[in-house]
Amino acid sequence: MAWTIEFVPAAAKELKKLDCGEAARIVSTLEKRIATLDDPRSVGAPLKGEHEGYWRWRIGDYRVIARVENERVLILIVRVAHRRDVYR
Repeated sequence: MAWTIEFVPAAAKELKKLDCGEAARIVSTLEKRIATLDDPRSVGAPLKGEHEGYWRWRIGDYRVIARVENERVLILIVRVAHRRDVYR
């Protein structure tokens, strides 16, 4: 099963601000490693506390925060940021 990946406008803007190489690496990992899985939750980790319901993947020094929607077979990316800034 192939999952569809969508970015909310704020996450797309964060991705565009990154170095081209890092942005390409993030998109490639999302498309080739995560979206091709039967369950994208088999990698990464769930968030807790006020961010409960979201999932995170570590790609180098960056974190990708997303909501996985089973009904629509969709991974909705809500945040892409460096690990020191992502949870602020």
